[in-house]
Amino acid sequence: MYPDPVAVGIDISQDALAIAVTPSGEAWTSSTTPDALERTMTRIRALAPAVVVLEATGGYEAPVAAAGAAAALPLVIVNPRQVRAFAHALGRTAKTDAIDAHVLAAFGARVQPAIRPLPDAATQALAALVTRRRQLLDMLTAERQRLAQARTAPVQRDLRTHIRWLERRVTDVDDDLTRSIQRSPLWRAQEDLLRSVPGIGPIVARTLLAELPELGTLERRAIAALVGVAPMNRDSGHARGRRMIRGGRTSVRNALYMAALVASRHNRPLQHFYARLRAAGKPPKVALVAVMRKLLAMLNAMVKHHTAWQPAV
Repeated sequence: MYPDPVAVGIDISQDALAIAVTPSGEAWTSSTTPDALERTMTRIRALAPAVVVLEATGGYEAPVAAAGAAAALPLVIVNPRQVRAFAHALGRTAKTDAIDAHVLAAFGARVQPAIRPLPDAATQALAALVTRRRQLLDMLTAERQRLAQARTAPVQRDLRTHIRWLERRVTDVDDDLTRSIQRSPLWRAQEDLLRSVPGIGPIVARTLLAELPELGTLERRAIAALVGVAPMNRDSGHARGRRMIRGGRTSVRNALYMAALVASRHNRPLQHFYARLRAAGKPPKVALVAVMRKLLAMLNAMVKHHTAWQPAV
């Protein structure tokens, strides 16, 4: 009999960590100060874990992940929804930080999620700029909608002033993104590859560089599942349910949707592919998701083999 692998779960809140270890059942808490994180990672490293599992928590996991990467720990950041489903399967419906840490450790030991390299500091900085641009655009859209409904001159004047400020901030962030890309020869080359494809503009290319660093390192089925464009079976017995996509990286999927929308009209091979699916009776959105998946597979192969888009003759 082989011993069970050591797995560590870390539940993260703003000011504290709850750490649990399986199979030993050891558990402790820690603050999130730099010194405390360093001590915690040293203690975890002494356990020689096969996997250390964190949940994506809207940014609080970033310093913990950075400390774990610096300690050369086998870290994996998982989707909270997947972990909650696992907890319910175990019958653990109660939720506290300590319980969640034990669930994360059990998830690591039993599911054994794939460990992928964490984005480096430059990629994290690029992703932060892409996220900030998306936030500014959301605010800009909301303010424009408010302006359309405003009825008094002072409110309209204030909204127009804020809209102009937001537009300048979007331009500034775009400039920051351009400078970040230009400083990296690798990113410049990859952006050129991506943008050689009809349908891929600068924002889609930069979203892929920042938020999908695995592009070109995985096979096509794995990258499709990671993004969330792989259809999931919904079969039971003789019944065959509709295949649906779910999960994955929403921001990347949204960017790919817009790219596929353009490509289905202006990229000849994908235009023909979309038309063939529609002629076969596929609904427009189903055909468009298939275009997204095919486009992603093309981009993945191009980055993997460092080849630019070859237009159809």
